[in-house]
Amino acid sequence: MKLKEPIIYLTFFMIPCAIFSQSTIAVTLPLVTLMDIEPAGTFTLNFTAPTEAGQALTVPPANTTKWVNYTSAIASGGLTRRITASINQLIPGVSIRIQAAAASGAGGGILGTSSGLVTLSTTATNIITGIGGAFTGTGANNGHRLTISLAVSTYANLSAHTNTPIVITYTITE
Repeated sequence: MKLKEPIIYLTFFMIPCAIFSQSTIAVTLPLVTLMDIEPAGTFTLNFTAPTEAGQALTVPPANTTKWVNYTSAIASGGLTRRITASINQLIPGVSIRIQAAAASGAGGGILGTSSGLVTLSTTATNIITGIGGAFTGTGANNGHRLTISLAVSTYANLSAHTNTPIVITYTITE
């Protein structure tokens, strides 16, 4: 007698199934407003007396060693920031001028725009505007190079000064 072996076919169906899990994280991005001038330290700008009667004073070469660095994180829909500069005192007959160059270096984001050549006074004046969420990188060769120069504005108001300390105050604000 011949036995028949039943053949059983099993069919497995792969039913697509997605198993997942979720995590909720809290993210905090603080408002940030930081600015500094690099490198630290002072510099000197000295007029040179003429060597011939009737000649004008020789204006010193502009200083281009200073850089403004900043980090800015603004509120959603918030105002952009600006950097202002002012001096602690005027020198009669002399204009103290500053110009911020376009941002360069390692930064990113919505970097500010130079206000061009500005004559400083004891009242804060914009030198960089339109700063959004941005960072410039740190140190010299990052951020906005500052060109600080002197000019004779009115010869009639000039009087001799020796080592007159002029402090330039920079402020970042909305």
